[in-house]
Amino acid sequence: MNKLKIGQIFRYPKDKVRDQIEIDGYPNFSFYTDLPNENLVLLESGINPIGKVRNKSIERTPAIITSSSPHKSGSLVTPWQDFYNIQKGHIRYYGDNKDIGDPEKKSGNKALLKQFEIHNSSNIDVRRGACPIIFFKRKSIDGKQKGFLEFNGFGIITNAERIVQHNGKTNKDFVNYVFDFAVLEMTTENEYFDWEWINLRRDKNLSIEETIKKAPSSWKKWIELGNKSIDSLRRNVFKLNVLPTSQQKPEKGSKEFKTLKEIYDFYDNKKLRFENLASIVTESLIRKSAKDYKAGWITKGSGDSGIDFIGRMDIGTGFGSAKVIVLGQAKCESLNSPTGGKHIARTVAKLKRGWLGVYVTTSYFSDKVQIEILEDKYPLLLINGKKLAEVVNEIVFEQGFKNVAEYLKKIDLEYEGVIQYRDPEEILFE
Repeated sequence: MNKLKIGQIFRYPKDKVRDQIEIDGYPNFSFYTDLPNENLVLLESGINPIGKVRNKSIERTPAIITSSSPHKSGSLVTPWQDFYNIQKGHIRYYGDNKDIGDPEKKSGNKALLKQFEIHNSSNIDVRRGACPIIFFKRKSIDGKQKGFLEFNGFGIITNAERIVQHNGKTNKDFVNYVFDFAVLEMTTENEYFDWEWINLRRDKNLSIEETIKKAPSSWKKWIELGNKSIDSLRRNVFKLNVLPTSQQKPEKGSKEFKTLKEIYDFYDNKKLRFENLASIVTESLIRKSAKDYKAGWITKGSGDSGIDFIGRMDIGTGFGSAKVIVLGQAKCESLNSPTGGKHIARTVAKLKRGWLGVYVTTSYFSDKVQIEILEDKYPLLLINGKKLAEVVNEIVFEQGFKNVAEYLKKIDLEYEGVIQYRDPEEILFE
């Protein structure tokens, strides 16, 4: 099972062997990319197409492997600097021309330009013949600048443009190409790339259709949908922390589903009063990890500007203690539609430095909203419909209520008594 992990470093020595799993304590690149009875996969230049194969008169390139040498960037030998941001699935990569000759005749540029046309085709049959681009970056280990490769994923070419560069060695300007690559996600594969796919593509006895069974799911989706799907298929490390919709909505027929439906129906015609339940659920959740939490008040129904309830979380004791203001937003909304990003933005806009935001909904949070919160590092606790129902069930059981309806009626009677018109900072002095 020769699988490469994103960020994994491989040994690529001058003298290569294919039958050793490790060399100098690092995975052996030639072992992990080996195909018995075929030539070794080599990265002797920046752009390295694997030898073409022909199946039933149809020729294909199994893969093009690119490598970048950061330690050479901006030098006379390499008068450019490749840009790698694999966390957000983007690489800007310079072609292999370094002189005044035609940049399209350089072997690396020529191979990438051909794939650029295929990758950007709107014809699914053309895209099926596409070749994956596989990304590596040379790493310096223990002062050694050669012989180590970091795997940076795989993807496609989204853009190619001509640029003018300067060769410091010859003191002459020259024309080259720069390529934009989209690094595709491998979330389904847990960030592992199965090299068996490339080996299948190297087998001339197999058709493209037969090889694709080992391809990452994002590649299959891209073949099917084309470049309109790039934004959803591009790698983003924050996607790994995104909670799927299926885990935010209770399963139909479950106890949590019944509870959530009961909550929604109870507050459907009096949505403002849902704020009290949201405040109580927030207190219950925070107390599980930070025992000292003080519930504050519910804000006025008009003019709250994105703030529905106030609380305070106390950390530490005595002189070294800290008090954190908690601002909450509550939304009783359709169980089947994601909560609106604009409402979350209103809550975030009200947060001051050192404050914590909480957003409670009977609904769920879309991937896009979650990624935005993660990328911008908003201090925001998200409580979805499923979690809301789970906490309410716990409270009903622990406090001895007969059922959810009895509990909701009880706290609804308290609603007017917890409404106050005060500044959030006032809770610091209680």
